[in-house]
Formats: sequence, structure tokens, C-alpha cells
Amino acid sequence: MRRYTLRQLDTFIEVARQLSISRAASALHVSQPAVSMQLRQLEEALGMPLYEQAGRSIVLTEAGNEVLAHAQAATAQLRQMEDAMAARRGIRKGRVDLGMVSTAKYFVPMLLVLFRKKYPDIEITLQIHNRERIMQLLLLGEVDLVIMGRAPDAIDCVASAFATNPLGVICAPEHPLSRRRNAPPAILDGQVFVVRETGSGTRQAMERLFGEHGIRPRIAMEMPSNETIKQAVMAGMGMSFLSLRTVRQELASGHLVLVDIQGLPIVRHWHITHLAARRLSPAAAAFKDFIIEEAGALITSWA
Repeated sequence: MRRYTLRQLDTFIEVARQLSISRAASALHVSQPAVSMQLRQLEEALGMPLYEQAGRSIVLTEAGNEVLAHAQAATAQLRQMEDAMAARRGIRKGRVDLGMVSTAKYFVPMLLVLFRKKYPDIEITLQIHNRERIMQLLLLGEVDLVIMGRAPDAIDCVASAFATNPLGVICAPEHPLSRRRNAPPAILDGQVFVVRETGSGTRQAMERLFGEHGIRPRIAMEMPSNETIKQAVMAGMGMSFLSLRTVRQELASGHLVLVDIQGLPIVRHWHITHLAARRLSPAAAAFKDFIIEEAGALITSWA
């Protein structure tokens, strides 16, 4: 007979996500002793240790990783049950679990404000990660919808484009290439670049483009933050390849320069995506419709 609770499973999933009891407690808005108690009761119910302490972090045991996979699948199924019942009631209130890649933070918060004005009874939880992590959350069913650039190739999903995403090469005004016009892509070969981390969609787009033209940049540094990259480029550390949605203000003020390269900027699209097998709740469907119908024009005016 089952002796564990959904609350214990939810707590364990959050601890596994954070790899820290203190961070999990903060995310769950409870005390650390409360989290530790839930984990201890779950371990006692299952008869197996699920994690080990490793300094200030924790590491899941082999049993812990197996429990995590089953717990995530079970909670995803329960969310789908709740969504199905909400659809039967025909209401447009509830909760939307939204994931987005970090570059989208330049426009998504403003969209959320407008959406909440239209649907004040819909709660939205938001997770922000790089592309690689967002795809993991999508595959595990931990998010209803994700906002990302290129749609996943290896996941059976529905992806709807809603706005353009131009990407180009930027540099400081003092950089030798800042005044070149209609330069061939080969001019970037051997140039020093500050780039996004591996797993970022922006990094993948850059590597595909450079690979097509045989460009081998010198990587000065990898950074997980567009803001930090912009500051590094302005300081003269090197050039960068970024979504132009992230540098509109700096280009307008003259603190950064868009390098005039043949074939650039390349124009990709933002997509709102969900698993093909996932039945969207009325709340999630309302958010998806809002993004598809209204977000494109709004983003163009903002960024």
C-alpha cells in the first residue's frame, strides 16, 4: 500500500531540480526543516536512500534518479488529468507552466503583463533556461508551453512561429570592422569572439552559420548571459553573435555597432511550442492563442 504523498514527490522533484535543500525550500516557500522532513519520510516509505550530501549540494543516488523519472512522469500525468477536467468545465482560468530560453526575457515579461490584464484568473509560472535545459523540461512534460527560437527536431511537438528573430554580429564602435561595409563573411575568420555557452540556441545558430562559411573564430570567453556579453563587447574584449532583439538600445545609442556582413543579419523566428501528445488546458490554449495573434506586432514595437 502506498505510504508516500504527492507533496513528498513534488518536494523531491524540486530538490532534484535545484540540487540543494535550501534552494528548494526557497522555491517552495517553506522552511529547510520542512523539506528535509518530506525527503526523510519519502525515503522511509520507499526504503531506499535517494540522495547524498556533497558539500553544499546534493547528488541523487541511483535509486533517486529512478524515483525522479517515475515521479516526473506521474506528476505530468496528473497535470494532464487536471487540464482535461478544466476543459470539460469550459473555464478559462487555472495555471500555465511556461518555459522560455533566456534570450526571450527581453520581451516575454511585457507580454505576460498584457496577458494577465486580459485573463486575471490565469496563473503563470515561469522557468528560464538555455535551449538545452528547456528541451529537457519540454520532453519531461514539466512545462505546458515553451517560447524558443528554432523548433526541436528530435521531439514530436507542435511549434507555431509568432515573431521574427534577427541575429547578427556586433562589435564596439572602436573595433576595426565597425566601419566596413558589405564585407564578406570570410572577414570574420580568426576574429576574437565572446560567445554564449554550449547548449544555447544562439550559440548553435552561430556555429551553423560559421560552419557553412568555414569561419573559425577565436573564442575569448563563453558567457551564459547576453547582458554580460554586451558589456564585454563594449569593453573591447571581442565581437559577438547575438539576437538583435537583445541589443536594440545599445545599437540606437551607439554603444554597439552592427557589423555590415553579406547575408547578415539572418532572420529566424520565435516559436511557441508544446508536445504534440499534450492536450492543452483552456488556460494554456488561451495563452498560446494570445501569443500567436498579438505577440509579433508587440515585439516589433518593443525590441
